[in-house]
Formats: sequence, C-alpha cells, structure tokens
Amino acid sequence: MSKQLLKEKQYHINMKQGDVGKYVLLPGDPKRCKLIAKYFDDAVLVADNREYVTYTGYLDGEKVSVTSTGIGGASTSIAVEELYKIGADTFIRIGTCGGIDLSVESGSLVVATSAIRMEGTTKEYAPIEFPAVADFEIVTELVNSCKERNEKFHVGVVECKDSFYGQHDPETKPVSYELLNKWQAWKKLHTKASEMESAALFVVSSYLNTRAGSIFLVVNNQEREKQNLPNEVVEDTDKAIKTAINALRNLIKKDKEKNK
Repeated sequence: MSKQLLKEKQYHINMKQGDVGKYVLLPGDPKRCKLIAKYFDDAVLVADNREYVTYTGYLDGEKVSVTSTGIGGASTSIAVEELYKIGADTFIRIGTCGGIDLSVESGSLVVATSAIRMEGTTKEYAPIEFPAVADFEIVTELVNSCKERNEKFHVGVVECKDSFYGQHDPETKPVSYELLNKWQAWKKLHTKASEMESAALFVVSSYLNTRAGSIFLVVNNQEREKQNLPNEVVEDTDKAIKTAINALRNLIKKDKEKNK
C-alpha cells in the first residue's frame, strides 16, 4: 500500500502529520497513557478525543508517542489506520490479559507471536484463513527485553475476542455451546492468554505493511483458579510498560544502525 501522509486532522484521534512519531505504544486504557509517557523525554499531551489520548515525546532522541485504543478491535483498527495516515509505522501494544494455559501465572508477562481471530473486526480486512501475526523484529526485541529485565514471561499464541462476558459468563449466553467448545479448544492448543485487541492490530498492520507487536501483563488465570492453583490478581502494569520501553529503545537503536 502506498503511503501518503495527511496534513489534516484525523477524525477520531484528532491529530495531524507531525503530532506523532513513527513509533507508537498502544495501551487500551486512556489513563495508562500518562503512566507510559513519564518514561519519555519532554512528553506533552497532544490530543484527547473519545477513547484516544496521545502523548508525544522522545526516547534517545527519537520522536515517539503513546495513543490509547480503547477496548476491542474496532477502536484499535481506527487508531492504527489514522496513526498510519499521519506518519506512524511501528506499533507496540502494552496491555493486560487473562491466562489460559495453566503455566501462565498472574503477574508474569506474555509476548504474543500471533492472535486467534475470534472477533469481528479483522473479517472486514482479510479472509479468515489469513493469520494475525506479530512482526518478528518486535517479538524478538520484546523477548530480549524480558530476558534483560529478568522478567518471568511466556511467548506464543493469544486468543482475541470481542465479548469480555462471553469469556467470563459463557454459560449465560445463547451461543454458550460455541463459546464453551472453543474455549476447550484454546486450552488443548496451549493458547497462552486471552485479550481483545491484538488480532486487529496484527491484521491491520499486515494490510498497511507496518510493524506491530504486543506485550501483556497477566492479571489472573481463570483456569488456574478452577484448579485451586495460586492465582493472585495483579493489576500493576508497570513491569509491562518498562519492558516495552526497553524493547523500543533497542529497536530504535537497531533501526538507526540499519539506516547509517
């Protein structure tokens, strides 16, 4: 896809060319943007419109931004499309997830290699046979960053859904038979965790020919709870943020070395 930067403000994110860097971190929660931006140099609030809050600053001299996407694939796809139109081309989602595989403990981190497309947004971008896959360079830097920081982490496939309560109260839904059966399939396939945005991020990024990856804090694991295994609820996302910031610094450094 050819790229033509747009100088007018984008309708949803309320920003124009020059307002963001090429590297953008993507939390879901707007309130998390300020927490992430404190790791930037000279960060400023650029826009606050609907679910989209953006701060722009610098990491090691490179202009970078953080933009919230809101919850789910639909709003995420809007953010990525509009950010791309004004100059962004590298996206790292920093989010939370619930563990599925019993090995995935709360408080650990998950780096997604790909996402199960159990949501609706990506069906309007690609046939269902097309996989939602993260960029290899970003996955590599996120994994390396986890190791550098000595974080407990997991790498693999995550499930991406539209309905939060379809996961947590499936028995109450008219399509409970489908939700429950598919959940059993994800378990048997050793899916690492469940979240709501990465399938859209990865497929839209493939369409735009940009780079995208995701890292999550595991808040809890309902399967561990069912087995009476330790499952303390953990909600402090700072370790995921710091790991992503470190990965982005390394990615920026390597990108600069390539372009010398």
